[in-house]
Amino acid sequence: MLIESTAHLPISLAMFQDVFHSPSNDEIFRIILRWFHFVAGITWIGLLYFFNLVNVPFQKGIDADTKKKVNPDLLGRALWYFRWGALVTVLAGLTYYAMIILRADVRNANTLGGGDISLWYVLFAWLGYPIVLFVIEFLIIKKVPALIKDGRVFAIVMFVLVAIFTYGLVRYFTSVLSVGNQSFASNKAYSIGIGGAYGLVMLLNVWGIIWPNNKRILAATAGTGPAAPPELARQAFIASRTNTWLSLPMLLFMGTSHGDWIIFGK
Repeated sequence: MLIESTAHLPISLAMFQDVFHSPSNDEIFRIILRWFHFVAGITWIGLLYFFNLVNVPFQKGIDADTKKKVNPDLLGRALWYFRWGALVTVLAGLTYYAMIILRADVRNANTLGGGDISLWYVLFAWLGYPIVLFVIEFLIIKKVPALIKDGRVFAIVMFVLVAIFTYGLVRYFTSVLSVGNQSFASNKAYSIGIGGAYGLVMLLNVWGIIWPNNKRILAATAGTGPAAPPELARQAFIASRTNTWLSLPMLLFMGTSHGDWIIFGK
């Protein structure tokens, strides 16, 4: 019976050759990029929510001696995964966006529309938007303490800045990927371009404010560095809370890029 049943095994497996197939090199590349982007993103955003939803209220309830014993090791380790997870997330996403999404739209504009659009120009001009927004935010947090004293006031300021920034990005993609009266900007170019720009601002917050400030605070707590200025904790908190709120529209735009809800393009 065993011999008879195994004799038909190749015929049974042949039924699946139209279902299972080996991926091409391009498919493997895209899968690996998305996988790195997802895993690193889960690590980054998961720790971001941990810091804001769990750690902030927890820190308010423990005394200074407990902080000296717990925080340097616990938060130092968490911040390591936090900052490097952020970097890998953005680098993988940026590579995917440039090589897969923007390249396809630029190619369509040039081949179908007869345009002469440079992929590198589109990419680097787009990168200028989140960098400018971060610089403005950085200067407010570092140089205008009155605006971060009340989180609600700062939230209103950031909401206005992000709204202006988002409107500018929509106009940018519509303009830069148009040939004549026809726009070749896809919904993915808009949605991932906006969501990814939010992610870039969040990355700059991590490496430009949250990590440097917390590094000095943890060193002071552990007794391995000078006393940290009291304003560092507030600045890091505001930047971290900004990232938490900014992650919500960022994830929304990432989700809508796959066609469930076509917000901007086609």
